[in-house]
Amino acid sequence: MERLKTKSLLLLFSFILVLICINSFNIDHIDSEKVYTVSQDGKGDFKTVQDAVNAVGDELNIKTKIFIKKGTYREKITIPATKGAIYLEGESLTETIIVNDDFASKKNSAGKEMGTTGSSTIFIFPDNFSAKKITFQNDAGKVGQAVAVLITGDKAIFENCRFLGFQDTLYLKGEQDVPTPKRETRHYFKNCYIEGTTDFIFGAATAVFEDCTIFAKESATYLTAASTPENAKFGFVFMNCKIKGEARPESVYLGRPWRPFAKTVFINCAIDNTIKPEGWHNWKKTEAEKTSFYAEYNSKGIGANAEKRVSWSHQLTKEQSKEYQIKNILSGKDNWVLK
Repeated sequence: MERLKTKSLLLLFSFILVLICINSFNIDHIDSEKVYTVSQDGKGDFKTVQDAVNAVGDELNIKTKIFIKKGTYREKITIPATKGAIYLEGESLTETIIVNDDFASKKNSAGKEMGTTGSSTIFIFPDNFSAKKITFQNDAGKVGQAVAVLITGDKAIFENCRFLGFQDTLYLKGEQDVPTPKRETRHYFKNCYIEGTTDFIFGAATAVFEDCTIFAKESATYLTAASTPENAKFGFVFMNCKIKGEARPESVYLGRPWRPFAKTVFINCAIDNTIKPEGWHNWKKTEAEKTSFYAEYNSKGIGANAEKRVSWSHQLTKEQSKEYQIKNILSGKDNWVLK
């Protein structure tokens, strides 16, 4: 009997060791990272960013870093939803540029207009995408909607990046026109520069912009056009950002509601004189004044003008502002934690 007990204990101990080893293997596997280099001079693994993206496997537990050497990469890039976690890092913020010049009314190969969505320079469909020190640009000019970056995946992170364009520069597409999206789409922007003219930050995603510069170019009209789903608690949240530009004084709105339940909030932001005293526009949708949520807390600068904002916008109290913590905004159902 004692021998049987000893044997059983040994088997149990062996089983536990196997589980520990398997678990350790999985952790190492998840943390492992492939690295590709893109260089136009042929000294890297690939000459184009798209070729590097194509080489990334459809393995969600392996991260692939694509290091992009200095250069102007005139490409139209698609990152499929099946790709594993991809991290793009540029050698230089101002000298690593991904650019294209498509626009909404431009005809595609089938003779049809590309539309706003089709105009994007880069399409980011997978989850867990990240980028650092890269300039994303659409240089089509003043030709209507011309997207630089379009994102439909969840949990995208951009740090120290630039987004250059005119109308519709940054499209945080998400899922719209539904009360409750089937999936979450959350993004985080840290120390980024975003410029444009009309609705140049727009879409249905939940997004935090921290320590960013939002620049209204000449002839700018609206900074944001959120299409937040009805049941989403947060939309676009700007924290400690600089709102500035070269547009005429008091000529630009902070935002307008692309969809009725748009949510956009500015926390501790410095706002210059390009912003209109009234701050927000209803897009000629009076009903949106009741359903949208536009708010500020502790805005500073000539363009703050809290007492002159439209009556249907909000000035948060200190207690209300405490709800706007990054963890609260982005954690979601899976308790996403920024690393």
